[in-house]
Amino acid sequence: MKIFLAQQNYHIGNFEANTAKIIDAVNQAKEQGGDLIVFPELAVCGYPPRDFLEFGDFIDQSLAAVEKISEVADTIGVLIGTPTRNPRPEGKNLFNSACLLYKKKVQGMVHKTLLPNYDIFDEYRYFEPASEWNVLSFRGKKLAVTICEDIWNLGDDPMYRICPMDKLMRHAPDIMINLSASPFDYLHADGRKWIVQQNVLRYRLPMVYCNAVGAQTEIVFDGGSLVMAADGSLVTEKPYFSESLQAVIWNGDGTFEDAGQKSLSGITDPSLLPATLQPGLNIGKIHQALLLGIRDYFGKMGFTKAIVASSGGIDSAVVLAVACEALGPQNVTALLLPSQFSTDHSVNDAVQLSVNLGNQYHIIPIKNVFAAYEDALKPSFKDLPFNVAEENLQSRIRGAMVMALANKFGYILLNTSNKSELATGYGTLYGDMAGGLGVLGDLYKLQVFELAKYINRNCEIIPQNIITKPPSAELRPGQKDSDSLPEYDALDPLLYQYIERRQGPKEIIAMGHNPTLVSRILRLVNSNEYKRSQFCPIVRVSPKAFGIGRRVPIVGKYLT
Repeated sequence: MKIFLAQQNYHIGNFEANTAKIIDAVNQAKEQGGDLIVFPELAVCGYPPRDFLEFGDFIDQSLAAVEKISEVADTIGVLIGTPTRNPRPEGKNLFNSACLLYKKKVQGMVHKTLLPNYDIFDEYRYFEPASEWNVLSFRGKKLAVTICEDIWNLGDDPMYRICPMDKLMRHAPDIMINLSASPFDYLHADGRKWIVQQNVLRYRLPMVYCNAVGAQTEIVFDGGSLVMAADGSLVTEKPYFSESLQAVIWNGDGTFEDAGQKSLSGITDPSLLPATLQPGLNIGKIHQALLLGIRDYFGKMGFTKAIVASSGGIDSAVVLAVACEALGPQNVTALLLPSQFSTDHSVNDAVQLSVNLGNQYHIIPIKNVFAAYEDALKPSFKDLPFNVAEENLQSRIRGAMVMALANKFGYILLNTSNKSELATGYGTLYGDMAGGLGVLGDLYKLQVFELAKYINRNCEIIPQNIITKPPSAELRPGQKDSDSLPEYDALDPLLYQYIERRQGPKEIIAMGHNPTLVSRILRLVNSNEYKRSQFCPIVRVSPKAFGIGRRVPIVGKYLT
């Protein structure tokens, strides 16, 4: 049986484009003699549709798309993900479903059982879990079809009481097929391989695993669809961060024809986060995820041009470099906004960066604007000493300037704040925290340095002085980040323990971190939630990002 995996990038709610893309893939598979083609989870509407699912018209259009796709499912079977209505009065109104289309009809349907309700997921808000488990019959074979999370419980996960594959095994299936929308983080690719292999070895059946690709605002889906033989060997792994339509030939047993199978012995349990922060871990994939995140955010929103406030510091340099790679340097503008506190080398470094990248740049000094603000505020400030008010005022002037150019020319501002700054509140609301998309908001400062080195892996794009000089906001004479924050070598590993690994103060102190520093930093993280709640969407690359995946109270008292 020739089975195609259609690893595709969908636009949520764009039924016309999604349906056309799906039909095109079906037709290509038919032309190449395909017997069955598998698409990702909720392919017809895109994942995650969130509250669009509450609109009856949205569901109507999803089901109409399935009907339209069924017209080309004549000589080939099509496994497609879609929301469907629950006909029973009990439970939620919808199912997260997979439909088998063949001979221009829906031949069978299965519903998702395990509805994730953690981190970025909120499926139980919309869907009713399956209560019946049956295989789908196709050309004399029994297909055990599951949807994403359904394969992640191997019977011993306390989060779920049901193991869908255990239920399906009662019907003696011949093959497992999983329709997935599994998001990227820098650990998740190996985690997926591990979970697929554990299923294959547990049930002694081959598996076809089709994952989505593409960015949906903050969430990046990286593809990497898999096929494994019944012995746990890898038959094929599809590309990461790009669409793919490729076939495997299943022999009807646990093997595949012409498979260059390879052993997978080094993959590990996905629940095991590294014990400590590893800044360079999978930095190449992080780079690819950021590129896809920017491209899809702009492409799906209909934006074409970006602007970056370029300071000569490492964060803005990395954002500018990634933006130019993602969108093309002709579509990216850098705005340099030096004040009287800006050093010559910072301006020179920022100019050299734009010269290296080939993007246009403008220099607009803010010294006179800042002086005008000082004069206007002088009666109210009552000759009080220069402090954070004047520092933040410079940042807000820059924010106003860069947004003025964005409005005038239709640019989208890419924010340059990193995860270390967002965690500790080291940023100015309505100033350097402004933006339409946060590019580095899920990367600690140490990871930003590693990303800069990766960008420079073949030649010097980011001037070396930007990478080696001490980080500074340059809002007062001689200022350095370390005046307000610990050195990042001490700060970032501590933040990682609290945010990613959810370790409390006692556990973090027991690891050898300074108790006074732990207390201070954790208070900063908690007390600055109000700032993060006003921040733009962040491209998610870690297992625990700020935003929808980390929901803590703004006014909580924990550790304060």
